[in-house]
Amino acid sequence: MSIRALNITKSFGRYTALDHVSLEVPAGKLVSLLGPSGSGKTTLLRILAGLEFPDPGSGARVFFHEHEVTATPAGRRGVGFVFQHYALFRHMTVADNIAFGIRARPRAQRPGQEQIRERIATLLQLVQLDGLQQRYPSELSGGQRQRVALARALAVDPKVLLLDEPFGALDAKVRKDLRRWLRLFQEEIKITTVFVTHDQEEALELADAVVVMNNARIEQVGDPQEVYDRPASPFVIEFLGNVNRITAGAGHTTGSSMDALYVRPHDVDLQPVHSAERHHYALEARVQHVFSAGNYARVSLEGTGNREPFEAEISRARLSELALRPGDHVAVVFRHVRLFPKGEYIEADVDKGRLVTPSFEGTGPA
Repeated sequence: MSIRALNITKSFGRYTALDHVSLEVPAGKLVSLLGPSGSGKTTLLRILAGLEFPDPGSGARVFFHEHEVTATPAGRRGVGFVFQHYALFRHMTVADNIAFGIRARPRAQRPGQEQIRERIATLLQLVQLDGLQQRYPSELSGGQRQRVALARALAVDPKVLLLDEPFGALDAKVRKDLRRWLRLFQEEIKITTVFVTHDQEEALELADAVVVMNNARIEQVGDPQEVYDRPASPFVIEFLGNVNRITAGAGHTTGSSMDALYVRPHDVDLQPVHSAERHHYALEARVQHVFSAGNYARVSLEGTGNREPFEAEISRARLSELALRPGDHVAVVFRHVRLFPKGEYIEADVDKGRLVTPSFEGTGPA
């Protein structure tokens, strides 16, 4: 079941939550709505669910496959919705929570008790909670409660599944485990899913496609690799992971002034100051701090000419070779940079000589 939303506009008083937003979700895919608080992602999800409606007269339309549901209320859209804080009934067992939506159907559409029990058992096995039918929510972990909420959403055989930051209330380890589980789960059941999150790693790891939102609009849509490697705007590159942001000036190949230059920390290489590759480096810098606990070393640096802070990520083996200590001077090589002159996106590969020393008068790590 595909989803198509056209020209969605939604205001709350003077506040515009969505400004002419259009979105397509292919059947069977998991699409993430990613953005900071206030970007409009949850409002868009609620409009897809039928819990909110677009502004009247805006020309907005919502389709599930080829069937228009713009004015259809939530109870008739065939949507499974999972909230951040589970919304389980505390006085009901796991089995009764899962069966709630089925038993709430009109008598003519309601299956028999044996069919309901079979459906509960199938769903508990699917979410890896078999044997917990008679427990209450208070007797479950946060991760288990969220899987019960997902089973309840699936119990009514929804056409689409909508998840509103479902892991937001969980600790980091449980979030990571559930992300991995949800990805495998999605690949197994192939239900069209829209997933709201403000966690970049979560979106990039889970989604088939990422929709990056900001200020009530969509900034970019693409698969995770595309939006990370080829960001469409300064906002996207800054929001998706750590990046050094530099105001570029003289010394570039385009021949015109540029607004900004962006370098990911893993694209910053460090060389001894007197290295034979000195002609390559973008600047000389001073080491401020070295953090080496983890799979790679993170080095905080400061440009010697303008005291501009930035970061590099290098392997621990490379750190050992350089034997860096706070106060050391190093040559900095930008292996791959991204430029946004006057709103245009350009990639530059320093190793191929397309970029030479910028003025480096930027704002540091973003």
